[in-house]
Amino acid sequence: MYGQIEKVISSFIDLDEREFAYFTSKLQVQHLKRKELLLVEGQVCNNSYFINSGCLRYFYNVDGEEITGQFFFENGWYADYGSYLSGKPSDQNIEALEKTELLVLPKAALDKLFIEIPKFEKFGRLIAEKAFLGMRQYTEMLTKQTPEERYLNLIKDRPKVIERIPQHYIASYLGIKAPSLSRIRKRILENK
Repeated sequence: MYGQIEKVISSFIDLDEREFAYFTSKLQVQHLKRKELLLVEGQVCNNSYFINSGCLRYFYNVDGEEITGQFFFENGWYADYGSYLSGKPSDQNIEALEKTELLVLPKAALDKLFIEIPKFEKFGRLIAEKAFLGMRQYTEMLTKQTPEERYLNLIKDRPKVIERIPQHYIASYLGIKAPSLSRIRKRILENK
């Protein structure tokens, strides 16, 4: 159960057996069914989640429409950092797009780990940096690329999204409507 998370953590910091065992003692396991919500806007995000298997997406409700912000797959981490850090209610909704197994780390447990095993502060900083870079890349994609370029780069850079995510969520993530994505896909196929 902890093999994947151990591999991911060891890519950031080195833990000895005792430290890793102490870390895993803080984790809780949570299972979600397909389409089940993990977090609903208005709730405070008090946990960070490691995705052992499955897929999550976060989305916003804007004028009655769901706007997808991101997808997260196995071996990835998720937390609504704005809510997590501020203690304020989230404006995100988190949904399992597949049957999903999560390892849950409560914020209080992570704060304690930062004190008791200082290596975790480095881990937290590196994860936050990675999240920041991902958000910046997404913002740049939406502002600097055409819809077709966004889709072509998604095919190249994130094949799991293309393989596992329904097209209407992909369109929303790319900042376009589903019919526009269908036209882009048709144009790409015709030009092959």
